[in-house]
Amino acid sequence: MPVLSSFSFYKPHWSLLSWTSGQDVEFEDTAPPREKMKRSGDSLWRVLSERNINMIAFSGSIGNGLFLGSGISIASAGPGGAIMSYLIVGTVIASIISCLGEMTALMPVNAPMMEFPRRFLDRGVGFAVGWVYWFAYAVLAASQVVAFANAVRFSYDDRYLGGKTVIHWHTGENVDSAVWISICLVVIVIINLLPVIIYGELEYIFGCIKLSLIVLLIVTMLVFDVMNPRKGAYYTKPLGTRYWDEPYGFFNSVYYVTDDDGNVQRKITGPVGSLLGVWTTFINVMFSYIGMDIVAATAAESRALADSESMKMAARKINIRILTLYALAVTTASFVVPSDHAFINGAGTSVGARSIFVIAAVEAGLPALAQFFNAMFVLSAFTCAINSLYVASRVLHTLALRGQTGPEFITRRLRACRSGVPVRAVVATAMLMLIAYMGRSGSPGSRLDELSNNCTVSCLIVYATICATYMRFYYTLEVAKMSEDTSAAQAASYDRDSPLYPYKSHGQWLKAFYGLVGSCILLLFNGVPAFLEEPFNVRKFVSAYVGIPVYILLVVGWKLRKHGLRLSRWGPERSNDLSNTVQAASEKRRGRLDMPDWGLTWANLESFGHWLWVWIK
Repeated sequence: MPVLSSFSFYKPHWSLLSWTSGQDVEFEDTAPPREKMKRSGDSLWRVLSERNINMIAFSGSIGNGLFLGSGISIASAGPGGAIMSYLIVGTVIASIISCLGEMTALMPVNAPMMEFPRRFLDRGVGFAVGWVYWFAYAVLAASQVVAFANAVRFSYDDRYLGGKTVIHWHTGENVDSAVWISICLVVIVIINLLPVIIYGELEYIFGCIKLSLIVLLIVTMLVFDVMNPRKGAYYTKPLGTRYWDEPYGFFNSVYYVTDDDGNVQRKITGPVGSLLGVWTTFINVMFSYIGMDIVAATAAESRALADSESMKMAARKINIRILTLYALAVTTASFVVPSDHAFINGAGTSVGARSIFVIAAVEAGLPALAQFFNAMFVLSAFTCAINSLYVASRVLHTLALRGQTGPEFITRRLRACRSGVPVRAVVATAMLMLIAYMGRSGSPGSRLDELSNNCTVSCLIVYATICATYMRFYYTLEVAKMSEDTSAAQAASYDRDSPLYPYKSHGQWLKAFYGLVGSCILLLFNGVPAFLEEPFNVRKFVSAYVGIPVYILLVVGWKLRKHGLRLSRWGPERSNDLSNTVQAASEKRRGRLDMPDWGLTWANLESFGHWLWVWIK
């Protein structure tokens, strides 16, 4: 079988095959003993525990895309349309994370977002994905810095709408946004320069705070919906399903076309308006889910990288937690604030005032709670910026290890680490984050939206590539199993039906296809709002699509550098390398509930407690 000539089978070992100057080299993939952790060198330290990694991914996913963006989603698509959007887009991103999780569980490698496309698609694609991924998270970090500055400048005044609440954070309002952006940038860079074990513990604390906050928001919104209004509330009867009944509905029937300053240019009604509302919500919701892939991005500093069960549980837990919490938060919020509320439709006096959770607290007669929520949103944006800078700097460090960051004098410095931290990669990424100062211009949140669009487009490109990579990986496994050169032990490790296969998600090939199609559709049509404005909005169009030609140019640039204009050599360059595969240690799998006895016994209670702890830690 000719296709088998491209396979390389090795004895299982923990290594990462990387591409540097056209040759494969090995990077040790095991966690070194602490006495061998050199203060200076090119190596990151493998010190993050499973709980650190789980909470880093969770903390990076829970941000102002939900806290501040959910109200926009309800205003655009209606309560039912918003919930449907979060669920549909959530299944797309969950399919992508499952693809990434299965490949990483079987072959634990550093930088899986780049390594797997390099192995199974093309080396040029792996190079392009690395740079697009770095750009996406650097821009996301800048976006979160802008969100931090906007959230600090909090004010809430609804008297012109007939309300009675006036809130001003005078310190935030009276200080130029550039000051808050500068403070945030300096602090998050300092935190990212700390040893990663300290960073991991800080992220664990931040993640626990965010988890508590989102649970508090869900419970609070539910209480607001069913309780008898307190004195000072804006309504006199329990809300119940009022904002789902007539004249409201499952979908919004009107779509408002607005300019950069938030002024309504025209409105589109009927089925077309409903479709546009739901579609633009899809794009908004995708930004909320960005960060779930961080579960694999921490591989280079994970103590548990070689534990296939660890990656399996991490991927499944992040999918279940994020989808469940997001759906519940949006559902409960949709019952307490109407979709036609002026503030979530752009009339809020500040970005924080447009949060559906802040509005709900104010109209329930609890303005102090609204201020507390906004303070948590400030913390959320701050921690997401820390997290995004961490991911981007590690991507840049990996690119430097592969010799893909330009001249040697630059690459040598970017790969250098001090106390396991790629200091210069952190600083270089922070330099790109200076685009956050763009957030000072335009109406509140308008530049933030453009930064978010840039990030979303870049991540959609990476996600589509990961799904295509999985489909090729799936085919490679099938071919390898049938090869006469494959030993029985090797064939067993490639068997997805084996009880020792590390992580099998049923129907995963179809999920990969679903994730690929979903990502491509969102990518191609995410710039629809730019075409609806009059005149055509060039800036929105560029922010929506600039990532696509950049990605193509990166792949073409790789081919030109390696082969010049000899187009006959521009075909796929991939190793289809299935080395360093692992199997589960036992057929008794972590996360599966097995009761040893019948009935209510101490052994059963102990098993249940252990199973519960595995899923919640």
